[in-house]
Amino acid sequence: MERRSRRYFTVEEARALVPRLRDMLLALQSEKRELDRELNELRRIAPLAFLNGSAQKLQAHEERIATLVRAIREKVRAVHELGVEVKDLDMGLVDFPSLRDGREVYLCWKVDEPTVAFWHELDAGFRGRQPLEE
Repeated sequence: MERRSRRYFTVEEARALVPRLRDMLLALQSEKRELDRELNELRRIAPLAFLNGSAQKLQAHEERIATLVRAIREKVRAVHELGVEVKDLDMGLVDFPSLRDGREVYLCWKVDEPTVAFWHELDAGFRGRQPLEE
């Protein structure tokens, strides 16, 4: 299988994707919150489901969980196909591979930020974010 070459984003290219990514990430976050609720409910009812006749309810939760997992995977795959890496669904955090002074770094953006305004080293993560100089 041929491996696609890695795409590197300029700051302008990353910023141009923000409106599209915002919609995608907000939908992902909504599905993730619903998945978390379903998983919590499943954990709550599963131990007693077969004792108290809730087996059908349990099955309905399992089916909804499977549907949500498929939908989330599909949306994450669509983000990755753009060349963007999803780092944290709960935070709405993504990284754009980029080049800075000849080395690989990430441009970093959160869904609640107006635009891409930070970068970090590959191994620094969110805590290592630094503002872009302009």
